Amino acid sequence: MNSRYHEVYAGWQQDGDAFWAEAAAGIDWFTPFDRVFDPDQGVYGRWFVGATCNMCHNAIDRHVAGGRADQLALVHDSPITGTKRSFTYAELLAEVEALAAVIADQGIGKGDRVIIYMPMVPEAVFAMLACARLGAIHSVVFGGFAAKELATRIDDATPDLIISASCGIEPGRVVSYKPLLDGAIAMARHKVASCIVVQREQQRCDLVEGRDIDYAQAVAAAKSAHRKVACEPVAATDPLYILYTSGTTGQPKGVVRDTGGHMVALKWSMKNQFGIDPGEVFWAASDVGWVVGHSYIVYAPLLHGCTTILFEGKPVGTPDAGTFWRVIAEHEVAALFTAPTAFRAIKGQDPKGEFVGNYDLSRFRTLFLAGERADPETIRWAEDRLKVPVIDHWWQTETGSPISNNPVGLGMLPVKHGSPGVPMPGYDMAILDDAGHEVAPGTLGNVVIRLPLPPGCLPTLWNADERFRSAYLSEFPGCYKTADAGYIDEDGYLFIMARTDDIINVAGHRLSTGAMEEVIAEHPDVAECAVIGMADDLKGQVPCGFVVLNAGVTRDIAEIEKEVVALVREKIGPVAAFKLAVAVKRLPKTRSGKILRATMQKIADGTEWAMPATIDDPAILEEIGTALKDKGIGG
Repeated sequence: MNSRYHEVYAGWQQDGDAFWAEAAAGIDWFTPFDRVFDPDQGVYGRWFVGATCNMCHNAIDRHVAGGRADQLALVHDSPITGTKRSFTYAELLAEVEALAAVIADQGIGKGDRVIIYMPMVPEAVFAMLACARLGAIHSVVFGGFAAKELATRIDDATPDLIISASCGIEPGRVVSYKPLLDGAIAMARHKVASCIVVQREQQRCDLVEGRDIDYAQAVAAAKSAHRKVACEPVAATDPLYILYTSGTTGQPKGVVRDTGGHMVALKWSMKNQFGIDPGEVFWAASDVGWVVGHSYIVYAPLLHGCTTILFEGKPVGTPDAGTFWRVIAEHEVAALFTAPTAFRAIKGQDPKGEFVGNYDLSRFRTLFLAGERADPETIRWAEDRLKVPVIDHWWQTETGSPISNNPVGLGMLPVKHGSPGVPMPGYDMAILDDAGHEVAPGTLGNVVIRLPLPPGCLPTLWNADERFRSAYLSEFPGCYKTADAGYIDEDGYLFIMARTDDIINVAGHRLSTGAMEEVIAEHPDVAECAVIGMADDLKGQVPCGFVVLNAGVTRDIAEIEKEVVALVREKIGPVAAFKLAVAVKRLPKTRSGKILRATMQKIADGTEWAMPATIDDPAILEEIGTALKDKGIGG
């Protein structure tokens, strides 16, 4: 295979500033940057200092002015509701500008925060872009989170406006958003001034007089009045959005994304990493509430002048395991980006891939998988059925775009199953032992990135510079800690093997076991608890909660276990996929009192484990194994 990767990566290594200055030529700047990178600004330095720009201008206005006004920009395909809606770049501009006028009427301007709590509807995309147009900072909260989760984000981001909808639609059920929204607003210490609400025909809601605004009515009025809203120049280093990571019920961790660096990184990635040209159709089958939705449903495809697909459905059951192939064929998708979970679900329903033959996939070139580790079996199944390259790649909410990939646009490298490819320009990777020493190729260790992080990565956490330092930079000085364990082989390919902290990955959603433990501990009969992530063929991992009951509890244990499950689903939301609570007499701990979660996880997974040297009472592990076997779990 003929690839320019090594040449391009070496070029970045030799002169990073020149590399990113060239990449920045793909973006329209209102005023140019003084420096490509200033190491003295921010926590570890800032990109494109001195420049002003606007994301909405780059994603829409310049394409309308540059000849793409009549090209499709956004296609909403909803097999759940049986509807499809399409918007050209000119139509997208009209929707975004009208909504921006409505938002501005609520007193929202540059630097103000707006929470977006929306299902997968076009109005969610309009809302993100309208905020960007005004220079307001959006924070999208996934609709699967409960009222308490939304309330913690309201208190942290302190928005003056929330944009939401009456409901979300899941297969076989309607999820009422408005009661969750009202509950969160009542619960939050910070008081939100106003809400703009999309009324969906599947379930309308009552609006609070004096606070709630009907989206459709307000936008229609702005259109009738021919309201015009110019793109607000913002500093390249100004925040575009805040995205909260994990389902924590404590102080949330708000990843900040700056504007200029993010645009440069995303624009460069579309051609060089994903091999997509302007005018082509790109589909990221994710949710706008996650980082993939931000980067590769909304911003990157539009920055690149592509058509992007917004899909409100599931890989199976809407209506069958052929729905992905139907979308690819119908909308002439060139590349699909989804999670391995989706393909495990499709494979489970259609193991022979018989649905594939029902559709014309002749324009489909590449499948990209990310979100959790792509097991080689799933990759091979997809390769065999689709007859296209299947590219596993790896990145994080914190980075905003891929850390490692097999760069299709630079010419593919050989695929190694189990590896998400090679480091992308900007990422100087190292594998360190716990003492911070670099280990030999092929040796498992802590995956870190040498500073500075490239454009588009988080410059800090929202209002929490010190927390950013302690969470990511302190443990390995001069490096960013990914909190992943893995190794780099002799050819420079990265292998990500496991998380090194207590975040579990459920169907591509990063969730905190600590958050679930906080909720379980609220149950009046629970003395202490521990949550682990168990391996799952479909979702990658699913949580299992161990509970130790208070002394003297005589209630039916099975009933308490059911209540614990219901409590987590209520407080964290269905996204946690929490379905198993196991009552045990005691938890295994070290002599210093640390719960041995990793060993419990190995017992649950039925994998080989060794008795920890620091365990307080070895007999407890046998008790854990017995309790799991009684539930049909473990080896």
